[in-house]
Amino acid sequence: MEFSIANLIVGEKALIQEMNFDAIPLPLLEMGCLPGIDVELIQVAPLKDPLYIRVNGSHLAIRKETAQKILVTKM
Repeated sequence: MEFSIANLIVGEKALIQEMNFDAIPLPLLEMGCLPGIDVELIQVAPLKDPLYIRVNGSHLAIRKETAQKILVTKM
């Protein structure tokens, strides 16, 4: 079963498996959101968008649409 960052629940951690690099904004890639890196869902905004994640010790806000394109394996 495929999971994306958008499928995680708050506090859940996962390992980034694969992503469509053409569909992910370059600044997100530059911040270390890459395959093989741990990610944690920190918070979801009241209207379910954006999602707040922790990657490489940094807290980032990403759109749900982008989060759905980053496939992960739950830890």
